[in-house]
Amino acid sequence: MEYRDFSELAAVTRLRQLARAPFDLTLPGALDARRVEDYRLSSCGFDCLYATQRVDDAVLDGLQDLADEAGVVDKFLAAKEGAVVNRIEGVESENRQVLHTAVRDIFTDSPCHGEASARARQQLDRLRGFLDDLDRGLVVNEKGEAFTTMVQIGIGGSDLGPRALYLALKKYERQGRSARFLANVDPDDAAAVLADLDLSRTLFNVVSKSGTTLETLTNEQLVRDALAGAGLDPGRHLVSVTGAGSPMDNPDNYLASFHMFDYIGGRYSVTSMVGAVTLGFTLGYDAFVDILNGAHEMDRAAEQRNIRRNIPLLMAMLGIWNRNFLGCDTVAVLPYSRALARFPAHLQQCDMESNGKSVSRSGQPVTWATGPVVWGEPGTNGQHAFYQLLHQGTTVVPVEFIGFRQSQFGRDAVVQGTTSQEKLVANMLAQVLALARGRRDGNPNRNFAGNRPGLVLLGERLTPRTMGALLALYESKIIFQGFCWNINSFDQEGVQLGKNLAIRLLNAIEAQGSRAPAGQDSDPAEHALLEACGFLKKAG
Repeated sequence: MEYRDFSELAAVTRLRQLARAPFDLTLPGALDARRVEDYRLSSCGFDCLYATQRVDDAVLDGLQDLADEAGVVDKFLAAKEGAVVNRIEGVESENRQVLHTAVRDIFTDSPCHGEASARARQQLDRLRGFLDDLDRGLVVNEKGEAFTTMVQIGIGGSDLGPRALYLALKKYERQGRSARFLANVDPDDAAAVLADLDLSRTLFNVVSKSGTTLETLTNEQLVRDALAGAGLDPGRHLVSVTGAGSPMDNPDNYLASFHMFDYIGGRYSVTSMVGAVTLGFTLGYDAFVDILNGAHEMDRAAEQRNIRRNIPLLMAMLGIWNRNFLGCDTVAVLPYSRALARFPAHLQQCDMESNGKSVSRSGQPVTWATGPVVWGEPGTNGQHAFYQLLHQGTTVVPVEFIGFRQSQFGRDAVVQGTTSQEKLVANMLAQVLALARGRRDGNPNRNFAGNRPGLVLLGERLTPRTMGALLALYESKIIFQGFCWNINSFDQEGVQLGKNLAIRLLNAIEAQGSRAPAGQDSDPAEHALLEACGFLKKAG
């Protein structure tokens, strides 16, 4: 499989020329009915409205050429079929397959992932058996009572995705079931989560691929201490999701253990057992299967080579246009759905941990911009907070709006002729139009420059199936961009340096507490910083 540097692609030169005079959204008649209709794409229950991007047909053709020349769909297909794409040539790297899609095609007649799909089906069947035992009263607490709460203990990909999906689908929560999440090593986080729990009716789901993640092990110990302090056997209240053979794959310490695999990265793992256990417990097995089916449908749609017929590919290439040719350093994901409150946080990790890279697949420093800063909050609250900068700030922030025609609960009221949901969607559409068109005013304080690119993803209603599709849409978008930039979107070396330094600092604190001699590799700056913060006594 050929990998070529972004700067070497012929389409890049053509797009740079087009970027000298990008489409002007502020011109009279620029956003007419024909453009809105032509720049609309529907797939897997979503409409993507992108007339408010600074593109025309020439740019779209150039972006198509760029996607084809970089072979992004070919590489996506190769990854799905088991190629080792998590690697960097010529240097030590993870050297793994990337098969998060394998857990989502297991209900098809002929899964394309072979052994990976078979393993996923095996774990899902084990989970179904465990959930059935809970429902039938075969797994209960010491008093014979049913468990009503599950607390997921994990960090990064073991927290953000499952938490985002749980909150998004809380409307579909089974009666008498709920979930909480414990991620931060801050002990106040654990104290807050445990404060009002009925520990006797709570299961704790500890998630760590290696079984050695320090933050997760620390929080697990806090939970074990709390259970023991309440006179409960921790082994009857803890389950684990971990790698086969890890320290957490131990039936003596956990009620049940489910496996995760090296070829599924943490930020792409929510549809694996990482998300399945808690989502299955709270939403039910069938609802989780709906999430998988929605994701699989979008995985298949992402195989389409025409960017005008493939939402993830289109959004990926529009993002590259904004990042590499219009010079935008950031992108905001703004869901007009309170249920998606934590979805931008999940996307922040998924995107920035994947594409926040400065080394190409050949191991050389890149000479082009890669992943943008990703952030977001729900609308309409954000309109009364940071939208001021979006409209009139000196930084142009492309925006991706997400909305739905119908609310989840269907509870609404007509006020002044419209429902709350209609007001919500109208506000979203008004924002994307205002950012694009701007407004000329003789008063400079009331002048809006416009030409601020945005797009709208509009679905019918947020359900388990549409949530699965939305999740897979963004996963594929991120992966397409990484392939186009010729970087490895599947490792995360950038998280290691700080973690290793933290271990050194902790070792220094521990050494003083035990009066052990400082290690030979002790660093004066590290010790001085610890002293300044009061964690070490000054020498002498």
